[in-house]
Amino acid sequence: MTPAPVIELRDVTKSYPGGVHALRGVNLTVEEGELLAVVGPSGSGKSTMLNVIGTLDRSTTGTVRVAGYDVSELSDSRLSALRARHIGFVFQHFHLAAGRDAVDNVADGLLYAGVPLKERRARAREALAKVRLDHRSSHTPNELSGGEKQRVAIARALVGAPRLLLADEPTGALDTASGAIVMELVHELHASGTTICVITHDNEIADSLPRRVRFRDGEIVSDSRSGTCPASSRTEGAGS
Repeated sequence: MTPAPVIELRDVTKSYPGGVHALRGVNLTVEEGELLAVVGPSGSGKSTMLNVIGTLDRSTTGTVRVAGYDVSELSDSRLSALRARHIGFVFQHFHLAAGRDAVDNVADGLLYAGVPLKERRARAREALAKVRLDHRSSHTPNELSGGEKQRVAIARALVGAPRLLLADEPTGALDTASGAIVMELVHELHASGTTICVITHDNEIADSLPRRVRFRDGEIVSDSRSGTCPASSRTEGAGS
């Protein structure tokens, strides 16, 4: 049996009071194991789409399915469970707890999964090793560089073994060298089987990924894969 897509959006809109239309009829399918960039300028709708995909916000109309679940049919508590089990988040500004070391910051990613503290910390150490930070596990955020903080944040997102990693401008607060290390990790994690969606305004980052979904004014204007013609000339992916 073919597994359900990790992400499936059909005719999705998101509107706010005052006539603001952040998403306009978006259609998007992301299969298991894909690595894609959602790219566009500020205000194009890409971050709104991340919030909708991540079930942090509900669409106004249309169908949103994540890991096979129609999110419109789930209560807030079941949405929280869906996020805890299936989705990992990485944000531009890390959101690490200042007084807690790297192990406990990563272990916090399992707080809502009902995992005992000892196991949370053991799994946190494994996740830190994956991002090559096991030697910094006892350090607090003020003792880490920006790039190291982002790698801790990635480990926290991965500690629950999510099917989907959503990374919102993961290199936006980093220098070029640290950003390159983070993107190297993204490629390694994808090679290990994680489905990853990177939200970015950086065309260089987008062009380094195998699939690029370009947003403008709340619509998908192109959807292309390396070695293929843009999907904007096909039906899939085009927002209308």
